[in-house]
Amino acid sequence: MEKQGAALLSVFSNTALVLFKLIAGSIMGSVSVISEAIHSGIDLLASLVAYFSIKQARKPADSDHPFGHGKFENVSGAFEAMLIFLAAAMIIYEAIKKIVKGGEVEKIEAGLLVMLISAVVNLFISTKLFKIAKKTDSVALEADAMHLFTDVFTSFGVFLGLIAIKLTHVYIIDPIIAIIVALMIIKASVDLTRKALCDLVDKSLPQSEIEIIESIIRRYSQVTSFHKLRTRKSGDRREIDVHIKMRNSTTLIDAHNLCNQIEKDIKSALPNSYITIHIEPEDEK
Repeated sequence: MEKQGAALLSVFSNTALVLFKLIAGSIMGSVSVISEAIHSGIDLLASLVAYFSIKQARKPADSDHPFGHGKFENVSGAFEAMLIFLAAAMIIYEAIKKIVKGGEVEKIEAGLLVMLISAVVNLFISTKLFKIAKKTDSVALEADAMHLFTDVFTSFGVFLGLIAIKLTHVYIIDPIIAIIVALMIIKASVDLTRKALCDLVDKSLPQSEIEIIESIIRRYSQVTSFHKLRTRKSGDRREIDVHIKMRNSTTLIDAHNLCNQIEKDIKSALPNSYITIHIEPEDEK
């Protein structure tokens, strides 16, 4: 429920910021402020996607999804990255039109206020989302937090651009700032796509986590060796599969109890892990 609450907070904040930026940008005739409104609009859509994907991912396993619904979060992350890229393309298009046609920026003070409020709000919300994403290991929430954190820099960039326009009256600064904002957004979308796709193609867990698993297995003297260690990520769920060899004298009950203990230790070190252990006799080749 904590993840859903955080995603819903992002939806509310983005809705308010879209309205503020659209109103200010339209009054000012500023493509950089309107580009920020477009950015926040895409963020709002991404927040809605994150909210519903997190809700879907929480559903328990069923006959159609025997391994659960965790990868809905990864799909959400990839989809959000595409939305960010689309926003950047729209911003660049509008900025080029403004460079070609020209035009002045009016009521700069209103834009300065809106951009400053936007930067502060997004810094607060993104920090909160990053904290919860790390705590719950949520890809969708981390993607949403990254969107908002990017907004902090882009809003501040537009803020500085508007100050430069006010001081110099060089209005071409406005679309140039918008294009810089778009390029930053594209960089964020590439990073998000790479992260989301890693889990969709069943990339192994990080080496640091694999080393934790290996050290736990080696802790027990009854285990003579292990092999075929396979790991992957599905949303916030870690899936671990390993074959371990035990002494030939180990009874079935002892082997069962040992496997339970290994699973308990791994889950303690790496929460939300689902482990399958295949037992083999020591002399099996």
